[in-house]
Amino acid sequence: MTNLTNVLRIAAIGAVLLAGSCASPTDELSMADPAVNHPIAVEPHFASIKVSFSAPEAGLMPDDAARFEAFVADYLSRGSGSISVSAPQGADAAAALGYFGTRLFAMGVPRSRILVGTHDTSDSRVEIGFIAYQAKTDPCGDWSDNVGLTYDNKPMRNFGCAVQQNIAAQVADPRDLIEMRPTDPADAVRRATVIDNYEKGKVTAAEKSKAQSGSVSEVNKE
Repeated sequence: MTNLTNVLRIAAIGAVLLAGSCASPTDELSMADPAVNHPIAVEPHFASIKVSFSAPEAGLMPDDAARFEAFVADYLSRGSGSISVSAPQGADAAAALGYFGTRLFAMGVPRSRILVGTHDTSDSRVEIGFIAYQAKTDPCGDWSDNVGLTYDNKPMRNFGCAVQQNIAAQVADPRDLIEMRPTDPADAVRRATVIDNYEKGKVTAAEKSKAQSGSVSEVNKE
């Protein structure tokens, strides 16, 4: 009876140790990290449009004008570096470059970021382009593992792929995944005001209106 008890105790201890080893596979911790299994790659690509242009007085056709304005807005929100304008070679090249340069500056593009040039006359349209960054991951759907055999308690190869795909699709500026954005310069006027109030023993915090009181709403309290 004693031997049987000892055998049962040893078996119980072995079962506990086996269960613990299955629950925490320390050699495969990286498998449970979607960022390791499905890393997000940030790559640059050239975005461009081509629009027809005849003369500064005529400007652009309504459809081309709408495409141009949307394209410039896209550049201002996610473009990196300069925006280029390439006009067909010829007598009207200077007029076209001047027209688009003026339009870009009026829409908020600094003159230092507007690059102009010409191309051969095989294409009579004006091309505008810029470098943007794109975030992407490998396609999901790797079901090569047999989900019925999970003795080692490892996550499936497809684990976390959808989450990484969503992050890559939703990030406003893929460059944020590479490095942090620079901070805005300090407000020297506000800093001087706070220091002056502090030296005079006044309240240094900004005044708030009743709408900014932060009080708890009374709605549905009953």
